[in-house]
Amino acid sequence: MNDFPMIDTPSPNFDERSLPISMLVLHYTGMADAATAINWLASPESKVSAHYVVTEDGQVIRMVDEEKRAWHAGRAHWRGIDDINSASIGIEIVNPGHEWGYRPFPDAQMGSLIPLIHQIVQRHRITRGNIVGHSDVAPARKQDPGELFPWGQLARLRLALPRPTKNLMDPHWSDGGFMLALERFGYDIAEPQAAVVAFQRRFRPELIDGIIDGECRAILLALLLPKPMGDD
Repeated sequence: MNDFPMIDTPSPNFDERSLPISMLVLHYTGMADAATAINWLASPESKVSAHYVVTEDGQVIRMVDEEKRAWHAGRAHWRGIDDINSASIGIEIVNPGHEWGYRPFPDAQMGSLIPLIHQIVQRHRITRGNIVGHSDVAPARKQDPGELFPWGQLARLRLALPRPTKNLMDPHWSDGGFMLALERFGYDIAEPQAAVVAFQRRFRPELIDGIIDGECRAILLALLLPKPMGDD
């Protein structure tokens, strides 16, 4: 099934899917170290899990079979789907996160993550627009994998949507118009500023201020066009 070595550390925290797999959700572990995170995900008390964990040195740990519903996304929404766990594969990427000393994702880690994502996407025919971060599907609660995650590296391999960079035009939407467009793109806009922050964290990480400006409007408009104009 996979052509690189994996360590099996089964988690008891899963159940049956009620939807076909159509999404991939990327997380960071947000804990002090890999062992703590893996132990937590494998503990019956935690009630959380993921299909895979990728450590900073590039080890891949398989915790839940892809056919089963892992408990990684929590209360979440994307493009009309509310039961994200049923529709997705979840990957936890070892990183201390914003609470424990957020840092860049090492090359060894990305070197294992990228082929893992490629195989999952091929296996389940997941589209680029459905390869998302936890903050994309739960903007009011989550910020992972965060602004240091190299989405551009994935986009160049067609494993994520690119950040639009070409021929950007500000459509001059009202803030309400922007929010409607953000909802159309896929975000839950129940908490508008949180949704704007999540969008910026993903598509304009150098300035995450929760303010809707011309650059945000232009990026979102480009993303809604039939072919995103970006760096690939």
